[in-house]
Amino acid sequence: MQELIDRAVGILGGIGPLATVYFMELVIRHTCAEKDQDHINMVVLNHATIPDRTDFILGKSTENPLEIMIEDAKKLEAAGAGFIVMPCNTAHYFYDEIRKNVKVEMVSIIEETVRYALETVPGLKKLGILATDGTIRSGTYDIECARHGISCQTPADDERRVLMRIIYDEIKAGKPGDMEALKSVIGSMRARGCDAVVLGCTELSTMCAGGELRDGRVVDSLYALAKKTILLGGKRFRKD
Repeated sequence: MQELIDRAVGILGGIGPLATVYFMELVIRHTCAEKDQDHINMVVLNHATIPDRTDFILGKSTENPLEIMIEDAKKLEAAGAGFIVMPCNTAHYFYDEIRKNVKVEMVSIIEETVRYALETVPGLKKLGILATDGTIRSGTYDIECARHGISCQTPADDERRVLMRIIYDEIKAGKPGDMEALKSVIGSMRARGCDAVVLGCTELSTMCAGGELRDGRVVDSLYALAKKTILLGGKRFRKD
């Protein structure tokens, strides 16, 4: 196959659907391109009916999404993807098992987000994580932060309930997210000593697409993944 379709990215998406589309927009918008042919080829599965990752991780559902995601990764590989990304933080609970089942490279949004935070936040020692209960329970950010010698702060229980309401009852339900509530959680995390906070759920990324929180101390996981995708695709990254 033609150099795996000129180093196409395979997007294991639909988790959630809006985040997948916004991720594609970020890749396109931030690729240095003067014509259509300068952009990265994409092979996309916007598989919205994959069972909920957080419910399974928390034991609220017996529907394991792993086998479906493995099959989707294999389909992307067979379709010519040169590497695979998942624009979902919670789904990285299953990352290792999915990666074992494909031959092409698979990118971790967790690794790229922590790396991006270290590159862009001077003196970073404590990173706050705004995410689903599934991501927090899985400890994926804690593990990655520890690898780099920085500490990881998760929200208090009441703040986690606010985040889950924003993610599930508002963004995933097609409603506007409560920006003031999100800002309040961010302020609380900073007051507890976080040098920066991560939008560690891609629904939160879509909510902040207008740039309301772009102050250098809020790290968008979807933006970090888009940057890595552009570079792996052999293109140059265009900053905001």
